[in-house]
Amino acid sequence: MPSGAERRLFWAAGLTVLLLDVTTKYLAEQHLLRSSGREVFGDWFQLRLVYNPGAAFGLDLGPYSRWIFMLVAIVAVVVLFRMSRQGELGDWFRQLAVGLVSGGALGNLMDRVRSGQGVVDFLDLGVGQWRWPTFNVADMAVSCGAIALAISLWREDARREAAAGDLGRPLPPERTPPEAVLGGEK
Repeated sequence: MPSGAERRLFWAAGLTVLLLDVTTKYLAEQHLLRSSGREVFGDWFQLRLVYNPGAAFGLDLGPYSRWIFMLVAIVAVVVLFRMSRQGELGDWFRQLAVGLVSGGALGNLMDRVRSGQGVVDFLDLGVGQWRWPTFNVADMAVSCGAIALAISLWREDARREAAAGDLGRPLPPERTPPEAVLGGEK
């Protein structure tokens, strides 16, 4: 079970993401609502307000998308909270990863709860007609946190395999009992 300091990292990451997400979405709605967008770095990076009723990359499940994605977000946050509580002692990277994903999931969940319009997205990257789907701070945190969580799980599997391999490996010659070398005779 993780220490208090590690769990604080989970909470700090999650709350920081949530606060940044709520604040930037509020500002986007205040300043971009009646605008066709604002260039930050030419055509490459723009601020453009979009309401996404679906999930990442515009995935839409019809009229029940809002409710389905709300349920998925709630289940995800519960699972991530449990992962945080059951993480290995000293695995601060896992705590950071689940904190980022949890904060992002909660940020987008709050949008779905407060409005039927969908999640507030406002970061627009691309060139000309080739654009990445518009996204927000929560989406960035979920993406980065998911990659970090995959790395953390991979590292944990590697540690387990190494530990299991150590158990089945023959002893080095200096630690092998003489009777094993001589075929069991003394």
